[in-house]
Amino acid sequence: MKGLSLFFCFSLFIVAFIREADSASQAQNNGIYIVYMGAAASSNGGTRHDQAQLISSLIRRNKNAVVHSYNNGFSGFAARLSEAEAKSMAQRPGVISVFPDPVLQLHTTHSWDFLKYQTDEKINSSPSSGSDSSLIGADTIIGILDTGIWPESESFNDKDMGPIPARWNGTCMDGQDFGSSKCNKKIVGARFYEESDDSGIKIAGSARDENGHGTHVASTAAGSPVAGASYYGLAAGTATGGSPGSRIAMYRVCTTFGCRGSAIMKAFDDAIADGVDVLSLSLGSSPGLEPDFPSNPIAIGAFHAVEKGIVVVCSAGNSGPGPKTVVNTAPWILTVAATTIDRDFETDIVLGGNKLIKGGGINFGNMTKSSVYPLIHGNSTKSNNNVSEADARSCVPGSLDENKVKGKIVLCENLDDGEYFPSDKLDEVKSRGGVGFILIDDDERTVAPKFNSFPAGVVSKKDGTEILAYINSTRNPIASILPTVSITKYKPAPVVAYFSSRGPAYNTPNLLKPDITAPGVAILAAWPGNDTSEALPGQKPPIFNLLSGTSMSCPHVSGIAATVKAVNPAWSPSAVKSAIMTTAIQINNLKAPITTVSGSKATPYDIGAGEASTSGPLKPGLVYETDVADYLQFLCSAGFNISQIKLISSTVPKDFSCPKNPTSELVSNMNYPSIAISSLKENEPKKVTRTVTNTGEEASVYTAIIEAPKGLEVQVIPSKLEFNYKSKKLSYEVSFKASSPSKEDLFGSITWTNGKYKVRSPFVVSSN
Repeated sequence: MKGLSLFFCFSLFIVAFIREADSASQAQNNGIYIVYMGAAASSNGGTRHDQAQLISSLIRRNKNAVVHSYNNGFSGFAARLSEAEAKSMAQRPGVISVFPDPVLQLHTTHSWDFLKYQTDEKINSSPSSGSDSSLIGADTIIGILDTGIWPESESFNDKDMGPIPARWNGTCMDGQDFGSSKCNKKIVGARFYEESDDSGIKIAGSARDENGHGTHVASTAAGSPVAGASYYGLAAGTATGGSPGSRIAMYRVCTTFGCRGSAIMKAFDDAIADGVDVLSLSLGSSPGLEPDFPSNPIAIGAFHAVEKGIVVVCSAGNSGPGPKTVVNTAPWILTVAATTIDRDFETDIVLGGNKLIKGGGINFGNMTKSSVYPLIHGNSTKSNNNVSEADARSCVPGSLDENKVKGKIVLCENLDDGEYFPSDKLDEVKSRGGVGFILIDDDERTVAPKFNSFPAGVVSKKDGTEILAYINSTRNPIASILPTVSITKYKPAPVVAYFSSRGPAYNTPNLLKPDITAPGVAILAAWPGNDTSEALPGQKPPIFNLLSGTSMSCPHVSGIAATVKAVNPAWSPSAVKSAIMTTAIQINNLKAPITTVSGSKATPYDIGAGEASTSGPLKPGLVYETDVADYLQFLCSAGFNISQIKLISSTVPKDFSCPKNPTSELVSNMNYPSIAISSLKENEPKKVTRTVTNTGEEASVYTAIIEAPKGLEVQVIPSKLEFNYKSKKLSYEVSFKASSPSKEDLFGSITWTNGKYKVRSPFVVSSN
């Protein structure tokens, strides 16, 4: 299904951007390199001088050499350099790293209702039904790095919103078809990052969204309530963001040429100075290609943002379901996977004898139960003897005979291992005169692909087998494909989306990623009002659209983070992250464990701590605060020395030092809300320590509940934590011992409870 995951990146997201695999050649073509120099110059006089000297020398050579300068949250610049100049620059004083400018890829109404329903069922603590939705997340500012925003959308109206917070330092940039007047009390800031050619001539830029992705993401996170929203009548309801009282600051870092690392770092630098509370990034590297910290624009920018008190939320990627595909794995990032909600887009397929098959996908065709058409299997429509049976069964382009297809509904399979998209197969059927298209594909059945006005649907393999049996049982098989309808309270839900990237982290085995999961399948949110490519024949362009991906799950969690920050403004980014993770949900609406598309029980590699709750994080009971020293120990384990770390961070504790022989065990011992242990040998125990901070009642006693798999002995010492007005922080030790060998990774959890709160931390133990 790797091809299908790429389909999501490039088709469902409407993203025709260049893959990061080509970023090296791109960097050679435009000659842009990023020079990273660590903490902001204001905290390091030497860095200020070094940066000024380097930039001055470049400008003397070429006045257009410098593309971006980073001065607020961290130091450095992006410039046009030759390969030799880049190598020389890397050796200059104050320089941490020099690397080619990479191109990264972009990775609703009912989804929020579903999360609240799940929360209510799980912890019996629903938000006040009488509360004003405009107060949820009041005055927090969510910065979004994406493709821009469509300010005319009703989702961004500022009705009943108070004055813009005085602490806001951002701006609304004038650009092409986007004046500063387009901002309001909802969209408080809009920046864009112009590209220029080698001569320095800048291409006219704008914060206006010409793609749709950024508008969709922004409205999911913080859109104002809009009644009567739908996608041509489907998914009808009131569209609202997760934190409708929050303000939005858009940073357009993605253009038709991609999402450049240099622009991403400039957006981080600006956002830190502007005063955002949360940063949301629905973009990232390709799996297996995510660079280490010193050359990773997102990890660098996020580190400095978190150091300044900003929560950073990122998508996990869309390259599942294979292992080690998760990206944006730095420990200071909140990494989000994707799941379904309890809404299904049902396309009924009526066979002869009124046999009903409940398929999926979205079509607005005109077939009815009474309008039946001949039904044929792709294998019976081969265009010539040179076409393989597999190609014909899959309806790949060029495989079907027009004389055999014309006027018929064609049943197609997915035997080409994702080489062709469903749209390619539909076009093959349509171009040969077919009147309907049915695709057998378990994965596509769960994500509601769009077929517009052509009668089409997707069915599971089980239902596909039933249709094939019917075709083979009669001389004249017939069928009809009915227009799609929305079904709510669909079960089971949530289910892990097949495309959602999975753990373990490719280059950090002792850190459990993803952190959390949230709705990311067929999410309805705002859309640019001029997109005729999305319009049905004879209809106006939609102002709301349905998209799938971790790009959609990420802003769900960003909205929750903004709400938590509004209720607890003094909390650190790690406290907000902990609250979201430790109150997550692990059961579905059947009151059974969350599963994957295949039906297997989801593990922390699939969902992290679980499905995000909307109300649980507001009062988590206890939080794990991961401090700067933890993150610096992570850098020690990555091979940085203390001199480099003092350049990177502006908040290095005076007594901080790296161990003489740093290992991955340092990562396991970070004060993180989850636990990952590697290289555990039989009867050779390993121990980690965690510290929790009481955010609830002063006098509380918490007891540990351990869920451990067979073959693993887990002990928590002490097993009780007694908090009082003097003791707000308490530590405990966890010992892991394998009593028998295991080739598989082992999963479990530790939950602290005082009867009112449940504070759960998942763990994974590996023998590798």
